[in-house]
Amino acid sequence: MFISFEGLDGSGKTTQVQRLAVWLRTHGRDVLTLREPGGTRLGDAIRAILHDQTYAEMDVWAELMLYCASRAQLVAEQVRPHLQNGSVILSDRFADSTLAYQGYGRGLDLGFLRTLLHAITHGLQPDLTLYLDIDPERALARRRSSGEEVNRMDAESIEFHRRVRAGYHQLIAEQPDRWVVIDASASPDQVAAHIQAVVKARLNLSG
Repeated sequence: MFISFEGLDGSGKTTQVQRLAVWLRTHGRDVLTLREPGGTRLGDAIRAILHDQTYAEMDVWAELMLYCASRAQLVAEQVRPHLQNGSVILSDRFADSTLAYQGYGRGLDLGFLRTLLHAITHGLQPDLTLYLDIDPERALARRRSSGEEVNRMDAESIEFHRRVRAGYHQLIAEQPDRWVVIDASASPDQVAAHIQAVVKARLNLSG
């Protein structure tokens, strides 16, 4: 199974990916955790560029192509081989992030983006996407108080992050069977329990 985590930065995705990985391993599952951008040597190099605030003037098309280059390498090097081997893959972001951020956030043509994403992923979509929903103001406040890296996206206007969130809700409405909305304003333990219940049902896990 391929499970992606989506949401605004500050929604708790990274924490919940790691918690779910530990929980699944206690149930005897082989688990691979990934992050976007990154997850490969090439992807990590691209991530450093994309998150570097010294590239604040980066053109939106250059940004898009860098994200897509990282994702293409991730699919070829990690996602497809591990799915073929029967692993459960947990990815901190996947192609939906491009639709939300570069499409709804930046205003790039969604039809073009869908065609591009289909090509670089070979049509691969997650079996389940967990959307950690939180209002942008709270998410940004979490980011600034967490001590985590501050990237170029964090410097965008609050209106940008509101467009991204609205975009995610539109994507959820289009494919409700693939998405599950998780209230990310709850405590980390409550969020983890909700996620575990969803995954337990999808994977038919016992105990």
